[in-house]
Amino acid sequence: MIKLISFTIINIDIMISSRFIILVSLILHFLFSTAAYSQTENTISFYKIGDSKPGYGLKKMKYSKLFQGNKKDKNYFEGWYFKMVSEKGESIISVIPGISISEKGDESHAFIQVINGKTGHTYYKSFHINDFQFSTENFAVMIGENFFSEDSIVLNIKDDTFHLTGKVFMENITDLTPQKKRNKRIMGIYRFIPFMQCYHGVVSLNHQLSGTLQLNEQQHAFDSGSGYIEKDWGSSMPAAWIWIQSNNFTTKNTSFMLSIANIPWLGSHFTGFLGFFLNNGKVHRFGTYNRSKLEFDIISQNQINITIKHKRLTYLIEAKQEKSGILIAPVNGSMDRRISEGINAKLKIKDFNNKNQLILSDSTTITGLEVVGDINILK
Repeated sequence: MIKLISFTIINIDIMISSRFIILVSLILHFLFSTAAYSQTENTISFYKIGDSKPGYGLKKMKYSKLFQGNKKDKNYFEGWYFKMVSEKGESIISVIPGISISEKGDESHAFIQVINGKTGHTYYKSFHINDFQFSTENFAVMIGENFFSEDSIVLNIKDDTFHLTGKVFMENITDLTPQKKRNKRIMGIYRFIPFMQCYHGVVSLNHQLSGTLQLNEQQHAFDSGSGYIEKDWGSSMPAAWIWIQSNNFTTKNTSFMLSIANIPWLGSHFTGFLGFFLNNGKVHRFGTYNRSKLEFDIISQNQINITIKHKRLTYLIEAKQEKSGILIAPVNGSMDRRISEGINAKLKIKDFNNKNQLILSDSTTITGLEVVGDINILK
């Protein structure tokens, strides 16, 4: 009986100790997570548009994820696209921070745009242009009290139309190319061609998420979720384009993006495309710049079939739009154009080798899809 009582007391002590350790661990995790953000925000030197430090021009040319518009005062936009998907796909939120400067430079503002991929609801919050700040060391920008970087975002928006607060952290970032390689740009050589209407960059092909956002009355938990980051900058988005992106396939650590656009240049125009397919730890890149070939068929208003051939690989892509929301896009720097974007589109992709042997077949219902303008001019 005494042994039984002793054993019971020991078990109780162990349970209390275990719970105490777990509680302390959770508290420390929270404190260190918060401290990590506070240290990041407080130790980064931020600049306003028109300012920067010597050497930044060369650095931003090398790293497209950095803010490119520090010397711009008219006819310019720049924005980053953060997509966040919860572990089981019940929450899909995309956040787009950026700036807009009108054609003559007489109107300008910073903005944060949000789309709920499950409902299709979109939100737009304007800020004074002086509320926008950027780092010259790493990719990090602030808009008011909102912080965006490659490894975290912190949001505190309390507007008459919507509330969005919380913190999300990113880890295990997948770069487009290994750090030791020179070509880190999704546009290839076209990145350096002047007078382009719009430039494109990819910050992270795929990464893991942790943290929580509160959008209005609903909480969105992103622990063990997945994320993606890209960006655009220039004077206007193209007259017509197709954009497809997903990193939520049944095969883990798989990511795909394709952009096809009508590109005006020096009084003429041409159809260009770029993209990548990440599978089994390897990034396959395709685009106009590396002599890939592309064909597509318009099946219906909401469905497109695409074939891409690059070297010894052939990709067959089927994309079908489901629910969509209205986003605001730039024209001559001003955010004056309404476009439709679906984040829960259906995507099927098949990959064949040069012997027509199937390498991979996968699908997802968590896909960003934009079909904008008269896409017949892309053919």
